[in-house]
Amino acid sequence: MRLNLRWLAAGLLFAVATASLGAHHSFAAEYDAKKPITLKGEVERVDFVNPHGWIYMKVKAANGKTVTWNVEMGSPNSLIRRGFTKNTVARGTQIVVNGYRAKDGSNTVNGTNVTLPDGRRLFTGSSGTGAPAQ
Repeated sequence: MRLNLRWLAAGLLFAVATASLGAHHSFAAEYDAKKPITLKGEVERVDFVNPHGWIYMKVKAANGKTVTWNVEMGSPNSLIRRGFTKNTVARGTQIVVNGYRAKDGSNTVNGTNVTLPDGRRLFTGSSGTGAPAQ
């Protein structure tokens, strides 16, 4: 009985460990390094959730309609260490985001930096994104 519990515990530990590894992705799996993009718009919301922070912003498209873009950033911990907190950009703030488009054509970007209205430029990627050097 004791041996069976050990095997069960080991199996559960393995399942949890491999599930979290599979959930994380590489830059190249989801984003296209050949499709850089610059977005100018208004912040709707900022989320600091693991494993990545997100900025959701409203951007005026060429046809005049407003489109929501999702900007993936580095981990909340790495952002905070660089001085980028959940409150750095409030809702309604006009920002400029540089990044790379999603391969699936969605309005999703892997952000590399955000320029604030006062001219400050904050790095938003993580050191392990695999994105090309700036």
